Amino acid sequence: MSTLVVLPILFPLIGVVINAFLGKRLGEKVVGALATLMCSAAFVVALMLFSQVSVSKEHAIHAEFGTWIGVGKLNVPFGFLVDSLSSALMLIITGVGALIHLYSIGYIHGDPRANRYFVYLNLFVASMLVLVMGSNYLLMFVGWELVGLCSYLLIGFWFDKVKNAEAARKAFVVNRIGDVGFILGIMLIFVTFGTLNYHDIFAVVGDHKTAALALAGDPVAPAVLSAITLLLFIGAMGKSAQLPLFVWLPDAMAGPTPASALIHAATMVTAGIYMIVRSNALFHVAADTSNFVALIGALTAFIAGSIALRQFDIKKVLAYSTVSQLGFMIAAAGLGAYTASIFHLMTHAFFKALLFLAAGSVIHGMEHYSHAHHSAQHIDPQDMRNMGGLRGKMPVTFWAFIIGGLSLAGLPPFSGFWSKDEIIVAALHNPLVFALLACTAVFTAFYTGRQLVMVFFGSARSKDASHAEESGMAMKLPLIVLSVLALIGGGLNLPGSMWLEHWLEPVVGVHEGGFNLPIAALFSALALVALAAAWVMYRDGKRDTSLTPQLSSVSSFLNKAWQIDALYRAAIIMPFYALSSFLARVFDLGGIDGAVNGIGTLTKGIAAALRPLQSGFVRSYGLVMIVGVVALMAWLVINTR
Repeated sequence: MSTLVVLPILFPLIGVVINAFLGKRLGEKVVGALATLMCSAAFVVALMLFSQVSVSKEHAIHAEFGTWIGVGKLNVPFGFLVDSLSSALMLIITGVGALIHLYSIGYIHGDPRANRYFVYLNLFVASMLVLVMGSNYLLMFVGWELVGLCSYLLIGFWFDKVKNAEAARKAFVVNRIGDVGFILGIMLIFVTFGTLNYHDIFAVVGDHKTAALALAGDPVAPAVLSAITLLLFIGAMGKSAQLPLFVWLPDAMAGPTPASALIHAATMVTAGIYMIVRSNALFHVAADTSNFVALIGALTAFIAGSIALRQFDIKKVLAYSTVSQLGFMIAAAGLGAYTASIFHLMTHAFFKALLFLAAGSVIHGMEHYSHAHHSAQHIDPQDMRNMGGLRGKMPVTFWAFIIGGLSLAGLPPFSGFWSKDEIIVAALHNPLVFALLACTAVFTAFYTGRQLVMVFFGSARSKDASHAEESGMAMKLPLIVLSVLALIGGGLNLPGSMWLEHWLEPVVGVHEGGFNLPIAALFSALALVALAAAWVMYRDGKRDTSLTPQLSSVSSFLNKAWQIDALYRAAIIMPFYALSSFLARVFDLGGIDGAVNGIGTLTKGIAAALRPLQSGFVRSYGLVMIVGVVALMAWLVINTR
């Protein structure tokens, strides 16, 4: 069983090694097929482990391979934990990941760096599995940092474009800010509990659902628990793109679209939610932090959802939508609705991966005409204002986008309807969080309808759109599979069965809440109204020409993402640049360099003054010696008296 546990990580790593060293010899097709096969094999093993956990009396499989770090009191095993939570995430990572690998074979075809791309994808999947399967916080942190590295490599994959390189750097730096909080939280956990192993920490916390936890006879102060959970949440703010650290994710769309689907739908950005749910016993007893988490999640959902209303890049709409939906998940975790949070994480992986891949298919189809005719016309293939009329030209992509979009909008019977409403029901006891999430739900339906109308309906607004073609089978097959999952994925926790709720119970406890028919009916009606409003406003290629000056100002404000990036630039980046320039000119050049150069100048001056003494004439040296001897004798005579 221990061997079986490590195989999901081992298979993608085998793909990494083979493709990294033999990729150029094997060729692009073999590399893509091998990477997809390795990820698919990991999915098969994850499915076997999932089945094993379901029949296990302990609901978990522990596998340790010796001590990883043993220094003083710090004893960290190299071990993995497969329980109901990690096994569910493993299926998402490997299953959706395998579909994205398959899609990438068609999408990345012809790229000179395709071999490298598949190495990065396999490494990303392996890293994410380390994150969710690790049996302790330190191993989770290793996976946490590895997926950060892989995201940097994938976002900046086309690094020869400055914009892409800057987006990769931005993602890397912003995530490191959150990681500082995360590692400090891990350190405080060790100082407090004397261990980093989940089993030992949660056994202690789980047996004492009070503000003061007993550990070896010493109570853990509530303030310490609040500090631990707050530091952990700072890590989640970076990785799961929450206020104020969400600014990296929209720019991360610079990478290949399948990579965006993998990073921003099914894997990396959900790591923060996983970490909070895994640490639910700590957050349960830190009520202040949990309330803060719920509020930040709701605010993030609202702000990102409002920004998505006025974006025109097809991928940026989905990017801000991802930030918004992550806010829903974070809010649910803060409210204690951990099952609802994971439920939405799973359904979101289905429909958002579907939407990203469908968007990639649209971009691929839009670029077909320009590439085929070597057109000199520079039209942005991602700008929805250049699209329109693609419904008949790309039927599979169209229906995939419809299914994913209606699931995102929260209409029954699509999967997003069940998970989103469960979170809204959980927020009923918190009026502020409920109001923010309710407004966001309406925003979501509107920007989804706007995107569908602008991309697929009306007439083509560019030559690229009028000559667009459907993608190949390698890209269509993942769309079809994900469409089915987005359609039926709500069955994971349907009223009556509540399968997911019972499955996660050993990790998160009994879930309170569930389906509420009046709430479901109300928000379904609101979603329909929002979709209808989007149709009226954007049908036939309308361009918001009737907006009043006031609404135009609001539109510009939302289009510029609440000016948050501009605020960061003015408050942090420019002052930092100014300080750096001052230190470079005054402190570095004038101080450090001045001191070093001054010593050199002084040495040269002294040497120049002494240089006449080194004339090279023997008579001069003899005269100096005589003068020296006379002076020495005179000194001795004077002192002997």
